Parts: sequence; C-alpha cells; structure tokens
Amino acid sequence: MKRPVLIILSVVVAFVLVGSLLMNLFGPRIGQTYSEISYALPGSGGGGVPEEFASAPMQPLSDEVKNSFIAQSQERMVIQNADLAIVVADPKTRMSEIEALAKEMGGFVVSSNLYTTYYGPNSVEAPEASITIRIPQEKLDEALKAIKDGAVEVNYENRTGEDVTNIYVDLQSQLKAKQAAEKKLLEILDAADETEDVLAVYTELQRIQSEIEMLKGQIKYYDESVALSAVSVRLIAEETVQPVEIGGWKLEGTANDAIQDLIYFTQGFIQFLIRFVLYTLPALVLVAIPLYLLFLGGRKLYRRFSKSKAAVEVKTEEKK
Repeated sequence: MKRPVLIILSVVVAFVLVGSLLMNLFGPRIGQTYSEISYALPGSGGGGVPEEFASAPMQPLSDEVKNSFIAQSQERMVIQNADLAIVVADPKTRMSEIEALAKEMGGFVVSSNLYTTYYGPNSVEAPEASITIRIPQEKLDEALKAIKDGAVEVNYENRTGEDVTNIYVDLQSQLKAKQAAEKKLLEILDAADETEDVLAVYTELQRIQSEIEMLKGQIKYYDESVALSAVSVRLIAEETVQPVEIGGWKLEGTANDAIQDLIYFTQGFIQFLIRFVLYTLPALVLVAIPLYLLFLGGRKLYRRFSKSKAAVEVKTEEKK
C-alpha cells in the first residue's frame, strides 16, 4: 500500500519541478531590477539619447507653448460657481432675502421662480422656489454662509471651479493678431487707388473686424464669469421633509434603517457575485484541472500496480 502513495507523491513533486522550470524559462526574471530595465531603454540612464534626436535642430516654439508660458506668468483666472439646496420654513420669504443679499453685495438676480409642489399620501400642496444670483467672486464664501444661516437643513452643496487662464490668454493673442491685421489693412486701404483693390481690401477688413468683435465678446464673457460667481439655490419647504407619522409613530427611523440595510445587502451580494465569477470560480478551475489530472494519473498507476501485485500473488499460489 505504501508504494502507490510514493508514486503519487513522486508525480506531484515532478509536476511542481517542471512547472517551476517552465516559469523560469518563459516568465520574466524576478531578480531583474527597475534600474536594469530602465538602463536598456533609450533616453534613460545608460541608454542615452539616440543620435537622430541629439543631432536634430531645435524647432521654434508653437503658439500653444508660448501661450502656456504666458498663462503661467499671469494671474490665474478661475470661474467659481455654487449650487445648493436648503430646507426653509418659508421659501417665498427666503427667496426675497436672497434677492436683497445679492443687491447688497453688488450683484444681481439672474432668475427666480416660485412654484407649488405636492407631498404626502394626500398630495398636500407646499411652496417651493429656485433662484440664481451673481455676486462678486471674492464674496462667494460670505454669500454661501449667509444663505445657509437660518436654514433648517442643507440637502446638498456643490462648488465648482474652472481654470480658464489658457483660454483667456489664447483669445488675447488672437485679438492682438487680428488688430495688427486690421491696422495693416487700413494702411493698404488708404494707399489703394484702383476700385477693385479697394473693394477687395474693404471686404477683408470687414471680415477681420467681425472676428475682432467676436473675440472681444468672448473675452468680456470670461471677464464677467471670473469676476461674478453664479449661485443657484433651491428652496424646499420644511413641511415636505417631515417624516410620515401614523398613530403617533414616526416611520422615518425604521424605514431609513430598513432601506439602508437593503442597500448594504445588495451592494455586498453584487460584490460577492462579481468576485466569485471573475476570481474565485476561474481560480478553482485552474486549481482543479492539474489536481484532476494528477488524480487520473495516480489512479492509473495504482490500478496497474494492483494488477501486477495480484498477478504475482496468483502465480505464487499456483506454484504452491
């Protein structure tokens, strides 16, 4: 009985040795360090810079690169906006207070809307409002604090910033180029004598001047967007967010806990399924294949050994 066990162990050891040998031959060398790899790459460490790049002449900087350098030296231009929703006792009164706040800070109201919403099982009416204001960017923090003061609850608050420095510098560069072309065309127009020349120059001048006005409009837009931040506020009536009460029992806590537990269970179950399908199941298959092959090989050897042993015993009995 000991001999089949030794045969099976020998097969397992041989399988491990062969697998390790194949990994060493065809896999990456574990001992190879990052410095050895990077040394062989061109342009890093000992590889040096290829001759075709070293001998290439320096190219002039493009307009984009020049504008990038100019933008780095210029004060950053960032458009900052905010969006929030607050729960208040009286949306209409609160909207009027925000309008007054915008004017007090040197801003203005972009839009305001007062409407009716419905809540509860009996579709009870309640007021709701939305308002968008623009205020000086340096007063944005102060304005947000004033808007949230006195609120029952802040449902959400989102503040965004967009750096438009590169765009602004590019527009200014285009404007300077167009203005230089306009000046040159005016000089040519003054010196032109032929009617056809005058018409051709005048047509081109009109096109350049139209593009100049468009560039000025875009620059003005960015100037105003950076100087004045937009704040959008949604005003929710307090009664619409009150918990449902049945017979003096508020269901808010129990319902919230149940829904939250369901969400956690769903997330955990989905994560388990994804991990099982993508990792656990393939790993089990990869492990099972060689083990099954070893089992088949061991069983075949064991059967062969058993047959030979039985044959020897039969011959021994016959001789007796």
